[in-house]
Amino acid sequence: MRFDFSTYDFTDLTTNADAVAVVDAQGAMTWSELKAATNAWILAAGQAGLVGGHDAAPLAISGHKEAAFLVAILGCLRLGVPFVPVDVINPPERIARIGQLVNAGLRYDAQADTFLPASDAPAPLAEKDLAYIMFTSGSTGDPKGVQIGRESVTLFAGWIQDCLNLGTAPAFMDQMLFSFDFSLFNWVGALALGGACVLCPREVIAERDAFIKYLADTRINVWASTPSFVRQQLFNPDFNHVHLPDLRVFVFGAESLTPPMAEELWQRFPDVRIINSYGPTEATCSTTWVEIDAALRAAAPNPFPIGRAKPYADVFIENGEISIAGDHVMRGYLNRPDLNATRMFTRNGKRGYRSGDLGEIDDQGLVTFRGRIDDQIKLHGYRIELAEIDAAIATLPGVRAGATVALRRPDGAIVRLIGFVEPAVAGPDGVQPLPPDLHEWKAVLGRRLPPYMIPSELVACHRFPTTSTDKADRKQLARLYLDARLSKKPEP
Repeated sequence: MRFDFSTYDFTDLTTNADAVAVVDAQGAMTWSELKAATNAWILAAGQAGLVGGHDAAPLAISGHKEAAFLVAILGCLRLGVPFVPVDVINPPERIARIGQLVNAGLRYDAQADTFLPASDAPAPLAEKDLAYIMFTSGSTGDPKGVQIGRESVTLFAGWIQDCLNLGTAPAFMDQMLFSFDFSLFNWVGALALGGACVLCPREVIAERDAFIKYLADTRINVWASTPSFVRQQLFNPDFNHVHLPDLRVFVFGAESLTPPMAEELWQRFPDVRIINSYGPTEATCSTTWVEIDAALRAAAPNPFPIGRAKPYADVFIENGEISIAGDHVMRGYLNRPDLNATRMFTRNGKRGYRSGDLGEIDDQGLVTFRGRIDDQIKLHGYRIELAEIDAAIATLPGVRAGATVALRRPDGAIVRLIGFVEPAVAGPDGVQPLPPDLHEWKAVLGRRLPPYMIPSELVACHRFPTTSTDKADRKQLARLYLDARLSKKPEP
């Protein structure tokens, strides 16, 4: 059996129906059980008031890496209901806010297996036939919703099936949040190829030896993740071919891949294939890809290129910016005509998106990523708008303004986030300790932001340096912070 992303239904019903389709921390589910669970979910959703079809209102889905979360996604795809995935790593206020932003009538709690109210005014979307809306960090202080059509997911599944040569019924390791678009690669790939999606919750990953055993027991073949997540695994000497003999393909995205990283993987997994990919959420997870073959390995450009355009994608550089066109491009940001006017365009009759990423294309069509135009960053694979953190910091008591700086190593890799507050009460110049009434700042920010967006340190700066356009100068703030730390006398 497999899931057909052209018809959005189960197909090949008599083939390998008893093979494993989904694994989570609670156990395994066969293909026949997955189909039955999806049918049961659709029935329960209808009884809860969910209505499918062309004018369906969206459904928010909350949870973590439970099989029930994936069942709900498949139920929505079959019903024609746009789903809105939100991981419980987000604070309740943010989950509720997303439900309001999409006017979802219901939210399905995958952990409690129950349907809950999500919006005071549920309504169909202006865009029809969407597969999902995925929220990324927004510069206004609100997350922004990326609307992806069903046709885009169909194209994405076709690319995995036709281009990547991942073998028969492969098992995919899936540790990425369902609300992180890169996760799409794992569950779409597994289900389209009739394989298995091995869901890896945080609790399993946290136990190093148990995590490796879990992956070995489920015989994973395909590992898709950010390079940062793999770097964490390299601290484990058992992360190698001996302990994971079935692992044969690594697929990377969301961050730059360097030759030293690839070489260390080949030392541990001598025969593994390494595929590098790139694509913003706005272009349905990925839009370019390349396999690191012998020639690229020998050339060892740092970083490796992010690949060539997929068969259905048009990728070009305009004023140094990577721009993308094709039917896989989003239908626009939800209720953000201002952003759509600046980020979207039409090219040869296809939707287009200006990524905000800097890049180059060589004479072989290989694209290399060269950084961001704006203040959006990626930390551990998560897309973060620094301005959203700024807005949250500015809500702290006694604070006039907030600013966030990403500290980087010499190679450009982000080490951590430092937050700055400009107190409403005047004080001395330079970086200063926080006022006493901000000693619980992490807990306060945790009610607005997910953990990966909370700075590791917060300091006071009574007068933010500014740029010529009267914006907080992040580079000068970073310099002030580093100068203050370097000049700090050691403890006696």
